Amino acid sequence: MSLVSMTGFARVDGRVGNKAWIWELKSVNGRGLELRFRLPPGFDAIEAELRSQAQARLVRGNVNLNLNFVESAEAAPTYRLNEALLEQLLAMAAKLEARGVGAPRLDGLLAVRGVVEPVGGVTEDEAARAALETALKQSFAAALDRLVESRNAEGAKLAEVLSGQFSEIASLTARAAGVEAVRPEALRRRLRTQLDDLLAQKPPVSEERLAQELALQITRLDIREELDRLKAHVEAARSLIGGGDAKGVGRKLDFLMQEFNREANTLCSKSLDAGLTAIGLDLKLVIDRLREQAQNVE
Repeated sequence: MSLVSMTGFARVDGRVGNKAWIWELKSVNGRGLELRFRLPPGFDAIEAELRSQAQARLVRGNVNLNLNFVESAEAAPTYRLNEALLEQLLAMAAKLEARGVGAPRLDGLLAVRGVVEPVGGVTEDEAARAALETALKQSFAAALDRLVESRNAEGAKLAEVLSGQFSEIASLTARAAGVEAVRPEALRRRLRTQLDDLLAQKPPVSEERLAQELALQITRLDIREELDRLKAHVEAARSLIGGGDAKGVGRKLDFLMQEFNREANTLCSKSLDAGLTAIGLDLKLVIDRLREQAQNVE
């Protein structure tokens, strides 16, 4: 299974009779699925069916779905002169002129409705309209197929990038585990020093407070739990992008990004070693880049 990206683009040309059009579908990342149709006036009736098709194929993303009709010489109407009507108008004008009324101008006669008539253009009968709508739906389905293919191709590239970033996190986690300051011997020495300081206080520290302070220091110094969680998160993330079901991966990765960031922040806050702090900061940088990429996963 390859990841599915929310980024994609598709363009499909269509034609039926003397009518030509272009479908353009563009998708970017989003928290849910938002479909924005832009159809020419008079074609709103087919939007519901097209929306259902898109909802069946896409899970997340902000998607613009635009239909544009293309002007062509074949689609443009030509005109003819209705000579019979013009002859009637000229005869009427001659009678009026004989009575002293001024002769009509040519542009006035041509402006009379029906004298100049369009020939060709789009046929508006129901059969032609139904054929056009059917062709539009078919070409939209083809455009939707191409958009899904585009998102799948982007998802495959995204999987490679994410896999590399998971490896960076695993490498930094291993480096953090090898820092001298987090080794058991170093932790024991630091705790021994803390204990000696507490015992040297005047008046003597109570046993209860001594136990509390030691427990607090142990919690603050030991980052093994954070490192174990980082390793577990890396394995979980790799399982997600290599699993068999692409649905819901994006949301699960969003949650894992929060967990990654929480562990990196805790590691930095606990660190009393410059080297470990540097590793923690590098971890945060990688996790930030990882979160940006993961936001594009469907």
